[in-house]
Amino acid sequence: MLVVEAKLKNGTPEQYHRLDEAIRTSQFVRNSCVRYWMDNKGTTRNDLQKLCAVLANNKETPWVNKLNSQARQSAADRAWQSINRFYQNCHAKILGKKGFPRFKKHSRSVEYKLTGYKLSDDRRKIKFTDGFKAGEFDLWCNQKTLVYYSEQQIKRVRVVRRADGYYCQFLIDVERQEYHKPTGQITGIDLGLKEFYTDAQGNIVENPRYLRKSEKRLKKAQRRLSKKFRQGKKQSKNYHKQRVKVAKLNLKVSRQRKDKAIKDALALVQSNDLVVYEALKVRNLVKNRQLSKSISDASWYQFTEWFEFFAKIYRIVCVAVPPHFTSQD
Repeated sequence: MLVVEAKLKNGTPEQYHRLDEAIRTSQFVRNSCVRYWMDNKGTTRNDLQKLCAVLANNKETPWVNKLNSQARQSAADRAWQSINRFYQNCHAKILGKKGFPRFKKHSRSVEYKLTGYKLSDDRRKIKFTDGFKAGEFDLWCNQKTLVYYSEQQIKRVRVVRRADGYYCQFLIDVERQEYHKPTGQITGIDLGLKEFYTDAQGNIVENPRYLRKSEKRLKKAQRRLSKKFRQGKKQSKNYHKQRVKVAKLNLKVSRQRKDKAIKDALALVQSNDLVVYEALKVRNLVKNRQLSKSISDASWYQFTEWFEFFAKIYRIVCVAVPPHFTSQD
C-alpha cells in the first residue's frame, strides 16, 4: 500500500466548515459504537456495522444520515480496531495498561472508501458528494503521482485536519519495490542523544534537537495563549488565533523530525547491504524524567519505523538486537 497526500486548496470557509461537520459526525459514530460495546456484552464487529444504519435512521440524529454510508462503516471499523487491540493486549497479558477503548474528544479525520467523492480526470480536483455537500477543492500536490494510478487502485480517501489546513490522503493498492545496488557494506548503528547515531565505521550523524531549537519561541507563544484564556467563558477570537499559532509551531517540529528520520533512514538503507541496530524500548526509556524530553526529541522510534520500511522495499537485511551490553548500559 502507498499513501499519497495532497492539500485541499481554494475552498470557501463554508466548505471547510462542512468538512468539519463530516469529521465530527464520524467521531460521533465512532464514540456511539464504543458506547454500544460497553453496554452490550458479546458485541461483534458485525453488530457495530448494523449500528451505523440504526444511527442513520434515527430521528434524533438526522445529521448522521448526511455522512456517506461507507464513511460511517469506516468510523465503526476504527472503533472495532481499538476494541480488538484491547482484547489482544488482555490475551497477551502485557504489563501495565491494556488500552481500554476511550471516547474521542478531538478527532481530526474522516475516511471514505469507494464512494462519497469524485476525482477529476486530470487529478487536480476532488469533489465530495455526500450529504454535507462540501463541494470541490483543488489538490495541491504532485499530480503526476496520482495520474499514474487508476481509480480502481485508490481504495480509501481520508480527509485530515491539521493546524495549517486540510489534507487529503489517498490509500493506493500497489506494491512498492525499489532496486538496491549491492554495496558490499555491513554496518551496525548505536543510537544516542549526544549524536543521533554512530555506525561501525565511526561515521556520526548529528542530533538536530529540533524541539530544543524551537523551545524559546514555543514557550513565548504558549505564555501568550495562557494569558488570553478565560476560564468559564467563551474564548475570544484572539485566543483561537494564538491557539493556531502554537499548533503550527508544534506541527513544524513534528514535520522536521519526520523529514530527518526519512532522509537518514533512506541514506542508511541505500549505502549498506546489512544493518544491525538496537531494538530500544522507547516507551520505557521516556519514563526517565531527566531525559524524557531529549529522548522524545531524538525520535528514535520514528527513525527505526522508517528504516524498517525502507529496508523492506529495498530488500536489504536489517537485524534488531537487544540493547544489552551496548552504550545504553
